[in-house]
Amino acid sequence: MRVLVDTHAFFWWIVDNPRLSVRARALFIEEDNEILVSPVVAWELATKVRLGKWPEALPLATNIASVINENRFTPLAISIEHARTAGCLPGRHRDPFDRMLAAQSQVEGIPLISADPVFRAFGTTAIW
Repeated sequence: MRVLVDTHAFFWWIVDNPRLSVRARALFIEEDNEILVSPVVAWELATKVRLGKWPEALPLATNIASVINENRFTPLAISIEHARTAGCLPGRHRDPFDRMLAAQSQVEGIPLISADPVFRAFGTTAIW
C-alpha cells in the first residue's frame, strides 16, 4: 500500500511519540507499504523551527533527507497538478502545508496518514 504522511505523523514516527495511533504505527511498520514524504514536510518543519513553534524538531528539520533515506521512505515531488489542485481546494482553511498534502493525496489517489480532521473536510482519505 502506498501512503502519504503528514508532518506530525512523520515527526511522531521518528521520535517514537505515543501520540502516533496504533493504526498509523502499523502502516509505518509494514514492510510492504511505501511511505511517501512530501517536500511540504521539510518545509513545514523548517518553518516551525525557524518561528520557534517547534524547537524540538530542529534535529529532524536539519537532517530530514538523511532521515527519509535511513527509513527507506520515498520522496514525493510536488507536481504542477498537485499545485493546481491545492489552489482549487474548497473551503476557508488557508494553511498551505495542509492544502498541498491534501492535493498530493487526492491527485496520487493515496491515503494520508494524519490525525488532523481538516483533511477529511477537503475530501481527502485520511488514516489514523
